[in-house]
Amino acid sequence: MATVKLATLVIRTLAKPISAQIKNQAKQHETFRSICISLAQRMHVGEIKLRTNILGEPARQHVKPLSETRAIENGANALAEGFLFSVAALLIIGETWRSSRSQSKQRGDVNERIEELSANVASLTERLERIQESLGDVESERARNNELARIVERVVEIGLRGGWAEFEDTPLKIPRVELAPTTSRVLP
Repeated sequence: MATVKLATLVIRTLAKPISAQIKNQAKQHETFRSICISLAQRMHVGEIKLRTNILGEPARQHVKPLSETRAIENGANALAEGFLFSVAALLIIGETWRSSRSQSKQRGDVNERIEELSANVASLTERLERIQESLGDVESERARNNELARIVERVVEIGLRGGWAEFEDTPLKIPRVELAPTTSRVLP
């Protein structure tokens, strides 16, 4: 960015001496001189007509032309200023083009990043759904295991009460559990 601004400054600085050289060439060469004279005369006539229309001055049928030296000077100034204006306009257009290209590249990078993040979000969502499914499977397995453990405990308890197994001379104490609920007792 700094190099572009520096280059712009260098071009503007170089344009001023070139403009002065155009002025000098316009005064010395016959072709430039004729171009400058015709340009200055047309500008003078246009200025007089504009002044008459805008300011309401009395209309002139015939506009007195500029002297040759004054016409050469005015034409040379117009060419030099036109050159400077053209250089400045080209620099502005170039800077605008460069910044718009930079912005479009930046937008492209942002769009790519958004697409990448969208793909990551989709992948993570898929993984989360699979994890939730496996957790659901684990929960159902846990519930099933708890139910089986309860059934096995109940079978063992019923079997011990019914005399299926005897543990009389062992240190293992088997608690007695009532199979049928008793009537509720009212506490005094």
